Amino acid sequence: MLSAIIITRNEARNIAACLDSVAFCDERIVVDCGSDDDTVKIAAAAGATVVTRPWTGFGVQKNFALSQARGDWALSIDADERVPAALAAEILSTIRAASACGYEIGRLSTFLGRPMRHSGWFPDYVLRLFRREKARFSDDLVHERVICEGPIGRLAGVLDHHPVLRLEDALRRVDNYSTAGAEMLAASRRVSFSSGITHGMWSFLRAYVVKLGFLDGREGFLLAVANAEGTYYRYMKAWLAGRQRE
Repeated sequence: MLSAIIITRNEARNIAACLDSVAFCDERIVVDCGSDDDTVKIAAAAGATVVTRPWTGFGVQKNFALSQARGDWALSIDADERVPAALAAEILSTIRAASACGYEIGRLSTFLGRPMRHSGWFPDYVLRLFRREKARFSDDLVHERVICEGPIGRLAGVLDHHPVLRLEDALRRVDNYSTAGAEMLAASRRVSFSSGITHGMWSFLRAYVVKLGFLDGREGFLLAVANAEGTYYRYMKAWLAGRQRE
């Protein structure tokens, strides 16, 4: 039995297509943290099991979603991701004759409508398919990871990922992720004012030059700037949090 698990908040424009792409799974579980749009209504109408739970961070929220699953295997997917038909077939054939406890899947992400094949965004392997009893998510507020007990393989297919459709989406992600990242950063070490500047500049150079983001056209430049802003604000928010504690 294969369970798809998805956490949501205000994903009305994404959730129907996401759930449709995982219709091959035996069950689809959506854990919502208080959407004020039609996310819950759309998910329920699509036949998913919907559970509402207050937000506690990405890792904890996904562990709760995993606890609701009944399948021997779990497929963790985000609302802005889609499983193409070829990947769905590969997933089903893999779990029937699995030699590993978990499998990484590559992602092809778009930024403002353009597939990003450079900039550090591709193939972006993520561990998303795993035996339910052999894995859990780290408790990180953001950038959580799957901790799997046992061998890990890699699938040939890729997930379609559409995280940023508009520039407003990029700005919102910069603010949300930098805030959560700053909390984790400030809790682990002291951050200086200058670190925000140096890390922000390196983030831009890494994405645009080292990772060949210039080959992704104008969108590659915009992505490198967004990366730099996210890094800069993460460090500056952490620096301000540390100063307030003094």
